[in-house]
Amino acid sequence: MTENKTKPTTLKVADFLKQKASGERLAQCQTLVNLFKAVTGKPAKMWGPSIVGFGSYHYVYESGREGDAPLLGFSPRKPELVLYLAPYLDDQGLKKQLGRHKGGAGCLYIKTLEDIDLAVLRKLAHASVKALRQRYSD
Repeated sequence: MTENKTKPTTLKVADFLKQKASGERLAQCQTLVNLFKAVTGKPAKMWGPSIVGFGSYHYVYESGREGDAPLLGFSPRKPELVLYLAPYLDDQGLKKQLGRHKGGAGCLYIKTLEDIDLAVLRKLAHASVKALRQRYSD
């Protein structure tokens, strides 16, 4: 089985964010750092070369594959911010209330934080962490 490439590193979050974002985008990244830290109670840590993650959980799939992943995370990409949430999240319609975004099972793609309701994002983040902790309790 292949080793998971996305794992905690010793890279500094502040250095990464300054390298990848500036001006308003950097301020938005700091907003996400503060929000996700408040939700998880954990500091930001780099996961792999491009994901800012908060906390962690250990997963084991039916296939036997297992690893660790951040409870919440984000990555500042050129066209948008990518937010990482629980892939099977029952959000009770929160994503419809969030605002302008694209999304997959465990990712939300947001051009700017101005396009979304941060209070709804906070609720989604809490729901995601709760779901992950229930499913993968230590």
